Amino acid sequence: MDAQSLEIGYLKTLILSDQKAGHLNQSIAFCKLKGLDYDIVDIKNNYKFLTYIFDFLRFYPSFLLPKIPKKRYKAVVSAGSATYYLNKALSKKLKVKSVAIMLPKGFRYKDFDYIVAQSHDNPPNLNNIITIPVNLSYIDDKTDNKIDTKDGIGIVIGGDNKIFSMQKDDIKRVLDEIFTKFPHKKKFVTTSRRTPKEIEELIESYDFDYKIIYSKTPDINPIPYFLKSCRDIYVTMDSTSMLSEIKANSSANLHIIELESKIKDTKYHKLAKNVEQLKGKFDYKPYLERINL
Repeated sequence: MDAQSLEIGYLKTLILSDQKAGHLNQSIAFCKLKGLDYDIVDIKNNYKFLTYIFDFLRFYPSFLLPKIPKKRYKAVVSAGSATYYLNKALSKKLKVKSVAIMLPKGFRYKDFDYIVAQSHDNPPNLNNIITIPVNLSYIDDKTDNKIDTKDGIGIVIGGDNKIFSMQKDDIKRVLDEIFTKFPHKKKFVTTSRRTPKEIEELIESYDFDYKIIYSKTPDINPIPYFLKSCRDIYVTMDSTSMLSEIKANSSANLHIIELESKIKDTKYHKLAKNVEQLKGKFDYKPYLERINL
């Protein structure tokens, strides 16, 4: 155990990670928003389908638990279906509190000490469930800004998924409108790993002041720069994490770019509607202060 963990009253939080960035980032955001120090343990769950049965039977054998640092912890936190059973089992073993990020569908909700669930998942009304309108997100305010303005226009382009199909003509129309509406503003754009090649080629044809094409520079995340530099940010509605990240970390005017939808009234549509109804920068504090660790 490190010296810091030996301080009276000081205990870290243990994050279980399924190694999916979108899940891990929400667990980290939870800890940072709560002012908690943490360790991260990667887990592999090759028997996930069995964990639903084990949880139903209340079967939590020690041999299934992941190896963790030999420290004392105050809570176990995780996001993602591969982590929930191990979260619950480990918290029982360590006799500490369990926190599930996102609704752990298929598992018994009441056994978690706390569940932080998004409203678009329609969580039940239980005392241990804290319902929030957006995903958990945290960006360090100390991030250096690489864009020299406070009044720019940011554009975040996602891509195709099982719900949405991104059409070149739709994106072109939005880009043309932005360049017409803001002729003298600096404009910045970023794509994602799901952005179709033809959309990237379309974006390349515009004269942006700052441009990140994911397929060319996948290691650069310009969103923190956008949050510090833009008064207006446009985001395609498939990018739920980006919608949450911008609303939670910026007071910029958020504009949602609608896409052709294969299915109507999905969680993507619900989250986008929630975000549109929020005024200004979203404050997690009134929600997370209900969690006592």
